[in-house]
Amino acid sequence: MKRDRVIVSSSAERVVYVPVPRRPGRFRRAVRTVFLLAVIGLLRAARSPRWRCALLGAALTIPGVLMRGQLVGNIILLPGLMALVYAPFLPGETIEDRRSHARLRRELAAYSTPAERRDLEALLEQYSDQEAGELRAILASQDLAPVRARCPGLSRY
Repeated sequence: MKRDRVIVSSSAERVVYVPVPRRPGRFRRAVRTVFLLAVIGLLRAARSPRWRCALLGAALTIPGVLMRGQLVGNIILLPGLMALVYAPFLPGETIEDRRSHARLRRELAAYSTPAERRDLEALLEQYSDQEAGELRAILASQDLAPVRARCPGLSRY
């Protein structure tokens, strides 16, 4: 007798086998894990304008190709292909840009108290958005009390 079946009647005349529902196996868990890692990788790749445009193009092109004979598919396909063609022409970040941006983030993280932040923001108010826009964006993305400090166990490594 197989393990995935249960005998409903114990009489010898009529035996009915009922399949027992099984819990998800290794394959299903592996598929979910791979999908989650792919989503995390795509979110990290979407930080760059070039990859964001390429992901948008792929997200529009794939349904456009799948629904090729329908009006909606034809309408979606053209902008998707245009975004895919346009993506390589966008400027990418160089290693030096990433290093300087990381250094700037570290330096701005030193202004951690509310008084220091107010002083820095008052100083930045004297400059236009074109001159100090990057600094304002970094300050807006940094919280005064980091999440890792509030929730134990959420460290980076």
